[in-house]
Amino acid sequence: MIDTFKALFQGSPWFVALMDDTLICRELNTTWRNYLNLATTDAVALSVEKLFADLHESALRNQISQVVHEGHTIHESPVTLFEKNHSTQSPQKGLLSAWRIRSTHDKPIWVLLAFSHIPGHNQASNELRRLKTIHELILNAAGEGVYGVDSQGNTIFVNEAATQILGWHAADVIGKPLHDIHHHSYPDGSPYPSSECPIYAAIKDGKVHHGDDEVFWHTDGTAVPVEYTSTPIREDGKLKGAVVIFRDITERKKNEQQRETAYEQIKILKDLLEHERNYLRDEINITINFGEIIGESQALKRTLMQIEAVAKMPTNVLILGESGVGKEMVARAIHANSSRTDKPLVKVNCAFIPKNLFESEFFGHVRGSFTGAHRDRVGRFQLAAGGTLFLDEIGEIPLDLQGKLLRVLQEHEFERVGDDKTIKIDVRIIAATNRNLKAEVDAGRFREDLYYRLSVFPIEVPPLRERVKDIGPLAVHFLNSICTELGHEPLSLTQQQLDSLNKYHWPGNIRELKNVIERAVILTKGKRLRLDLAMPDHNETRQASVSLPTAETEFVTDAIFREKEQINMHAALRQADWRISGIGGAAELLGIKPSTLAYRMKLYGIKKPD
Repeated sequence: MIDTFKALFQGSPWFVALMDDTLICRELNTTWRNYLNLATTDAVALSVEKLFADLHESALRNQISQVVHEGHTIHESPVTLFEKNHSTQSPQKGLLSAWRIRSTHDKPIWVLLAFSHIPGHNQASNELRRLKTIHELILNAAGEGVYGVDSQGNTIFVNEAATQILGWHAADVIGKPLHDIHHHSYPDGSPYPSSECPIYAAIKDGKVHHGDDEVFWHTDGTAVPVEYTSTPIREDGKLKGAVVIFRDITERKKNEQQRETAYEQIKILKDLLEHERNYLRDEINITINFGEIIGESQALKRTLMQIEAVAKMPTNVLILGESGVGKEMVARAIHANSSRTDKPLVKVNCAFIPKNLFESEFFGHVRGSFTGAHRDRVGRFQLAAGGTLFLDEIGEIPLDLQGKLLRVLQEHEFERVGDDKTIKIDVRIIAATNRNLKAEVDAGRFREDLYYRLSVFPIEVPPLRERVKDIGPLAVHFLNSICTELGHEPLSLTQQQLDSLNKYHWPGNIRELKNVIERAVILTKGKRLRLDLAMPDHNETRQASVSLPTAETEFVTDAIFREKEQINMHAALRQADWRISGIGGAAELLGIKPSTLAYRMKLYGIKKPD
């Protein structure tokens, strides 16, 4: 402030003085010093009484006090000036004007005095107004909020931008601790000790301090995100206060949050795509994929009719059957023929999920939610969104975890582990088990409400021993595909080997049949399938295998099998007068679907004679 004073008034023709709030002179301009015949150092620390001869006799001191404490102004008040360092010569009379000026130094206010002889008093008043205008323009022109604090942390000035940002007016804050007004608490509302305040730290250590991610509190009680700089102010080498310049970063924080949300959504979509890609890759690599369910037995036809009936519906399905009967193939057939066929089919084997990872596996988790959760994980429910979730071995889920699954099935929503955000989900449930779930319910090992939620439409897949008619076609299919897969030359089954397969009771069902055929191909070194070495230890089977046929005509090659099939189809078509469908049609005679017969006729080129 003193430097500003010197720059503006040192050469002024008027008498100009700068006083502090105790009315002690801090600076006189050259005109006044020369009039009093004072050196520069002598002019400092003069009291106001030593500048005006009649101060003690008039109300002038009270007027100047009101300038200091209440912000009043003195405009052209008559006053007598001491002359020639208090000599006895006649004093000069003139007019005095006084203004209070806020500053950033140790005293909260300054008083600017301008004295002029009667002829020039208007010029002195104008000069004083110019100084005040310049001072206020500098502060208010700043787009950032500006506060000034003294060495005790009390507010000594505030600009208009600060008022607009935080709502605090000058009258609310001047003379009060700045920290207690708008920096008293952290964003979460917990107390912010003034001893930790970077604004006050600048006053204590004389260093510039920055705040990049803090809040100042608005008059309405809301927290305003700000970044600020607290710069210490020195005078004569001593710390006298600090200037705080701050900026409202609400919009920036909002944009940052939107970017973070967008990045998180992109990451979730990326994870979903990666998981979907992996599942699609698994679909391609599954070697037990039959391509279509093979068989024409009446037991299988009943199952296929149920699949066809329920596939287009959104109904939950419970697939029942022994191990190895092809429950997963039934689930795939239902999904493939549903309206969700273009969405993922996600399989979960409930028997293989550790109890402590059940929720993470099904619902996913966020990073850091538990030890080992180093990254976000998408759960199976979310992965199957819009598609089908196949819960294999549903009867293996522990009783205390069944309620968590039931809640998702009932409410169609869940939360990831470690996250309070609820995720809505649209998933069709197909469950499968080789257990008698009703007996499990009666024994108290399976929740009754979950059982009824899952078994809206139960489908029982028959064991292979009840599908004897299907054993031959399945065996031929497996033999051809395994030879291709293993790079083995084509092999065929003899009639005796087919009879042997039909006589076996197949406790492992289709899975066991496939394993037997694969084992036989591996053990075969020549052109004759060594089924005898691959079959389980069974008397009837062993006898049939030991009596290997020697005549070439006893072998049923694929070509012979197809030839006999064509002959059989021709016979049925002739008997039905070449009607494919309907009562007495060829398809009904053969025990197959009309569409299957039509497909095979096209495959073999069979046409009705002209």
